[in-house]
Amino acid sequence: MTSSIKIIKNYMKQILAIIFITALFYACKNENYERTAETFYMPAEWEPQDAVWMGWKEDTTKFYFPVVADIIKSITPHVKVKIAFDSDSLMQKGRLRLLQYGIDSTMYRTYIMPGDRYWIRDHGATFLVNAKGKLAVADFAFNDYGYPGVLKDKYKGDMDSVNFYLEKSKKGITRTGMVDSLMAASEGAVRLITNVNHEGGATEVNGAGTLILCEATVFQRNPNLKKEYIEAEFKRVLGVNNIIWMKQGLADDPKHFFRRITANYVGGGTGGHTDEFVRFANPTTIMLAWVDEKEKNGNPINQMNYKRMNENYNILKNAKDQNGNSFTIIKVPLPDLITKKIIARKISPTETTLDVSPKSFFPSERPKLGDSLLRVPAASYMNYLVTNNVVLLPSYTAMGSSKQKQENVKAIFEKAFAGRKIIFIDAMALNWWGGGIHCSTQQQPKRRN
Repeated sequence: MTSSIKIIKNYMKQILAIIFITALFYACKNENYERTAETFYMPAEWEPQDAVWMGWKEDTTKFYFPVVADIIKSITPHVKVKIAFDSDSLMQKGRLRLLQYGIDSTMYRTYIMPGDRYWIRDHGATFLVNAKGKLAVADFAFNDYGYPGVLKDKYKGDMDSVNFYLEKSKKGITRTGMVDSLMAASEGAVRLITNVNHEGGATEVNGAGTLILCEATVFQRNPNLKKEYIEAEFKRVLGVNNIIWMKQGLADDPKHFFRRITANYVGGGTGGHTDEFVRFANPTTIMLAWVDEKEKNGNPINQMNYKRMNENYNILKNAKDQNGNSFTIIKVPLPDLITKKIIARKISPTETTLDVSPKSFFPSERPKLGDSLLRVPAASYMNYLVTNNVVLLPSYTAMGSSKQKQENVKAIFEKAFAGRKIIFIDAMALNWWGGGIHCSTQQQPKRRN
C-alpha cells in the first residue's frame, strides 16, 4: 500500500512538473522580445536617421543622373546625403554632373571608396545600433547577386566557362564587396562579419526583432549553406529573433540580365529582392505588392505575379511577429504593366539604347537577330525610401499607368506613414536596369542614447 502511494505521489509530481514547465514555456513565448543594451540590431527604416548614402557609377549610358538629382533634392532638407565614389577623378566628374542639376557640393558629403557600382544598398553597409549609443555594420559577403550560380545555370555546369567568367569578374566583385567595410571604417562602426552572401535590398526588418527574407535569393546566393546556419547568422548579425520566409519575388525582377521571363517578355534584376514586393510599414503592419483579381488575366506577367503574391500572402497571414502576434497586411497595387518594344540586334557597349544583344541572354533563352521583344522594367511602388519626415515613391503615370491607381497608392502611404510628406519621382531609368529608389540608397540610423 505504502509503495502504491509513493508511486502515485511521484507520478503526480511528474505531472505537476510538466504542467509547470509548459506554463513557463508559454509565458516566456508570449513575453515581449527584449534586447540587452549591448546587442546591435538593425533599426526599422522609419526610425530617425543620421544620413542616407548613395553610390556613383562611371557609366553614363543608363541615364541615372536625373533620378539621383531628384532623390538628393527631395531628401537633403531632412537628412544628410553621403556619396561614395570609386576614385577622386570620378568624384570630380560627379560634382560637375550634379552641379548641372543645381546641386552644389554643400548639399552632400563625399567619400572615396573603391568599388565602381551604383546600387549601394546591396553592396554597402547595413547599419546597426545598440542602446549604448554605438554604431555597427552587418558585414555580409558579396558574390555579385549569386553570379557563380548564374554562370552555372547559363553554361549548364560547364565549369571551364564558369571559371573563365568568374576570373574575369573576380577583381571587381572583391572591390565592391569591400565597400561595406570601408563605410564602417569611415563611421567608426564595429563590424559584425558573416560569410553569408547577401544584399541589402533583400533585407526587411521591423526594428523590433522580425526579419523578412526571400528563399529565391538567399538560397541561390548560398547554395552550400544550410538553412539553419543561415538563420543563425542573420539572427546574430542583425539582432533579430524571428524570421519570415517568402517564396518568390515579382516575375519582372528575374535573376540577372537578360532573361526571358515568359514568351517574348524579357527583363533583368535580382531574382526576388524584398524591397520590390514586401515591406514593413510599422512593427505590426506589412505591405505586400498586389495584383487584383480583375487584372490577373490582363497579361502573362500579371498572371505570374498574382500567383506568387497570393502564395506570399498566405505565408504572411499565418506568420507571427517576435512576440507571437499576427500582422496586419496591406495590399499595395502594382503599377499597370509597362513594356517597351525592342529588337535583338548587334550593339556596342556605349550605345544609349534599351535594345539588347542576343549574346546577353542565356543560350537556352536567346532570341535571334531581329526578333521583336517586350522589355519589362522592375516597376513597383514598393521600391520606396523612408527617411526623416518624407517618403520617396516612384511614379509611373508618365509611362501610362493609371493615375487613379497612383492616387490610391498615395492614400495608402499617407495613412501608413502619417506625418510624413509623400513625394513621387520618376525613377524609370533605374527600373529598366532592375532597381529603384530604395536600391539606390542606404540609410544610416541615428545612434541611440
